[in-house]
Amino acid sequence: MLLLSCSSKLRLLEGTLRRSLPETLLVHGAVMNINRGNLAGHEVLMDSWPEFKAVLIRPHREVASDDSDFYTNTYAVYYRDLGACRALLGSAINWDQAFCIHGLRDGLYEASRDIAQTKGAKLDVLCYFTYFHPDPSSMPEIRLDPAVKLSSLDVSHVDLLNETWLFGGNEKSRKYLASLIHHFPSACLLDATGRPVSWLASDAFGALMHGYTLPQHRRRGYNRVLSNVMAKRLHSLGYPSYCNVAVDNYPMQRLQEQEGFQRQPSLCHYIQCNAAVDRAPMLTPWAAGDSPA
Repeated sequence: MLLLSCSSKLRLLEGTLRRSLPETLLVHGAVMNINRGNLAGHEVLMDSWPEFKAVLIRPHREVASDDSDFYTNTYAVYYRDLGACRALLGSAINWDQAFCIHGLRDGLYEASRDIAQTKGAKLDVLCYFTYFHPDPSSMPEIRLDPAVKLSSLDVSHVDLLNETWLFGGNEKSRKYLASLIHHFPSACLLDATGRPVSWLASDAFGALMHGYTLPQHRRRGYNRVLSNVMAKRLHSLGYPSYCNVAVDNYPMQRLQEQEGFQRQPSLCHYIQCNAAVDRAPMLTPWAAGDSPA
C-alpha cells in the first residue's frame, strides 16, 4: 500500500485517470479536488506507482474522527485488478468505524462483503445508475422561469436541506450538508422572498448530488434547469459532469437522457458499513432530484 502525497505525482495521476473516463469518474473527481485545495481532507492510497492496479480515496484520519459519522467517513475506489482492490479495502479502511464506500466497477460489493465477514461487520448496499455527459457545452440554453431567481446555495439554507433530505434530520447530516455548501459548487432557484425552492449541489468526488424541489414547486422544469446549469458550471471548471440516479427513479433517468447524459454500463455501488452504530439509515446519493421536475 502506497500513500501518494507528492503534488507532482498527484497531478500525473489526475491526467492518467482523466484518460480513462468515464470509468474513473469517482476517484478522478476526488483527485481533482485534492489538487485544487483538498477542502474535503482526502488522501490517495494505491497499490503501486507509477503503474497501478487500484486507487482508493479516503478521508484523513483527523477528518474521520467520529467513528459513527458515515456521512464524512466516505471512500471511493477504482481498480483494474480485483485482487489489488481487495488488498486496499482490507488494509486502508478503518473497519471499526461506520463508513460508506462507492465505486463503479463490478465485484466491489462482493469484495467488501468478504472482508466484512472476516471482521464481523455488517454491510448494506444500494445500486445506482451513473449518468455522464460527454460535452456539457453542447447543452442548449434554458429559459429561466421569471418567478424564480438563479443563485447558489448558502450556509443559511442548510436547515432547509437537512429537513427535506430523507436521510438527513440529524446533526451529522447537517454538518455534512453545510460542508458541501461551503466548499463545492451548487445552484438553487429562489422565490420572491429569497427562499430556495429547488436546488442541486456537488460533492468531494465531483458528482452532482442532493437535488430537491419543494413539493409545491414541482413539475415546472426546475430540475432540468439546475442540471443544465450545474453540468455547464462544472465543465467550465474542468470537471466531468456526472450524477447517480436510483434504479427505480424512471422520471429522473428520462430527464438525464433527454439532457444528453449517458448511462454507464456498470452500476454505482454505495456500500455502507454500520460498525460503531447500532442502526444507521442507508445513505442515498440521489443526484438529480427525488421527484420529477
